[in-house]
Amino acid sequence: MAERTQTTPTAPDAVLRALADPNRRQILRLVQRAELPAGRIAASFPLTQQAVSQHIGVLREAGLLTERREGTRRLYTLRHEALEPVRELLSEFWPDALSRLKKAVEADHPRPPKRQP
Repeated sequence: MAERTQTTPTAPDAVLRALADPNRRQILRLVQRAELPAGRIAASFPLTQQAVSQHIGVLREAGLLTERREGTRRLYTLRHEALEPVRELLSEFWPDALSRLKKAVEADHPRPPKRQP
């Protein structure tokens, strides 16, 4: 019988700390669409299996990974919803980004004046 475990972060700070490491971001890319066993994740890195296991542990503690045990195997997948607090935090600092981008593009590439009939 498979057992599923997950840890939820208490604040976006834990998620941001976990995302700060490029190896951990790569682990998340690997498991964002499919559940993968720990061994396959570790085989994707030039790190020791122990180092990859520590990175997986940090991601789990931050609530970014769900672990499912199937016999002796541990399978991991990304918890997309764990990224939402970070998205909300960043939106506080970047609320009108699209509007500013539009203004910048229009300033660099003004439209030609309309022709009068």
